[in-house]
Amino acid sequence: MRPAAIDWQRVHERLHQARSRRDREWAPAADEKRKILAQRARSLAAEPATEETGARLEIVEFLLAHERYGLETALVREVYPLKELTPVPCTPAHVLGIVNVRGRTLSVIDLKKFFDLPEKGLGDLNKVIILSSGQMEFGVLADEIFGVRTLPLSSLQPAMPTLTGIREEYLKGIEADRTIVLDGTRILADPNIVVNEEVNI
Repeated sequence: MRPAAIDWQRVHERLHQARSRRDREWAPAADEKRKILAQRARSLAAEPATEETGARLEIVEFLLAHERYGLETALVREVYPLKELTPVPCTPAHVLGIVNVRGRTLSVIDLKKFFDLPEKGLGDLNKVIILSSGQMEFGVLADEIFGVRTLPLSSLQPAMPTLTGIREEYLKGIEADRTIVLDGTRILADPNIVVNEEVNI
């Protein structure tokens, strides 16, 4: 018995019908296309509104006495490992000594003592954040450096000085995650932190 002959014309017609059905199902009509495009346009237009606007502040975040602090990066020259600290006699308690940073002699300040904070923390302070304003330059000790972070100024909330033990004039504010942002400009300008460099060692 011979097999039946293939009706190729019928096969092509069925393939054409299948393609037409597929195109109708997958390709939306003109009205549907307009709706989809309009929805995409609304989504794209709404994206910038979700971004935070306004003035922003970049800080170096660090740990001190089990609390997170921040100093604006515009005043931070570098972070330097503490080594070969030389004590200096006849200086305030918050001045721990001096270090040589690539030929420059800088005072090292313990903010815990300067702000009368509790003497707690790692006890093995090994990082120095070097602050510089052009007129004044010194290093402040840190237990640990977390890195650089940018935050909107509007997120900073005022804090009662009793909350941190730091006098209000040295505070820029406190972030939602309780990071205490210090006013580095005021710290650098404070005459009480200046060391008399004429002291004979």
